[in-house]
Amino acid sequence: MHDLRTDVDASGLAWRGAFHPLPADGVPAFADGGAVGTLALLGFVGGEQWPAFAASPEHRDGRPDPLDRWSRRLLDALAAGHGAAALYPSDGPPWLPFQRWAMRAEAVHVSPLGILIHPDFGLWHAYRGALAFRDRLALPATARSPSPCDACARRPCLTTCPVDAVRPSGYAHAVCRAHVAAPAGADCLTLGCRARRSCPVGAAYRYGAEQAGFHMRAFVGRR
Repeated sequence: MHDLRTDVDASGLAWRGAFHPLPADGVPAFADGGAVGTLALLGFVGGEQWPAFAASPEHRDGRPDPLDRWSRRLLDALAAGHGAAALYPSDGPPWLPFQRWAMRAEAVHVSPLGILIHPDFGLWHAYRGALAFRDRLALPATARSPSPCDACARRPCLTTCPVDAVRPSGYAHAVCRAHVAAPAGADCLTLGCRARRSCPVGAAYRYGAEQAGFHMRAFVGRR
């Protein structure tokens, strides 16, 4: 496990926890039908991994889906080096239940925005893929804590969106996207979702303008 963690850190990705899957977790079996003994999640925390991606050939080559391609290159190499299989949230349909896995792997909770909130990183983190191992690896106990949203009386994330895309009935994706793509949404396009930025948890991990703009341009279909 120590060697795996060291290689993950060196790859440019962040370790995002691991767990021993149960049948209800929906972790697919290996191609030969063998069960997965351990699933490890990898991704981003704040802007710590952004420089590695920003310096990559995928980021500079002008082709579609640079972050997905970069993630696959790194995870495929880690999988090959450690006898694992790589799984990705972009594979599908059917889509793999990465949010469910994340809640098994570390202390994250569903926020009012629908995305997962971490007690330290807030809303500023992401899962880029997972490594599936046949063996049941020894894992430290997962620290558990209540959702930071439970202690947030103001919940500014629910009132800050300029087009009220966060609704009791769910997230109005089309309304949000149309606003971000329009001149009135320039603030969200260049700095990131205003509702997300209003969350006080993990403020030190908020994405910088380059990282936020990259994701928002992808959201509205711009390069």
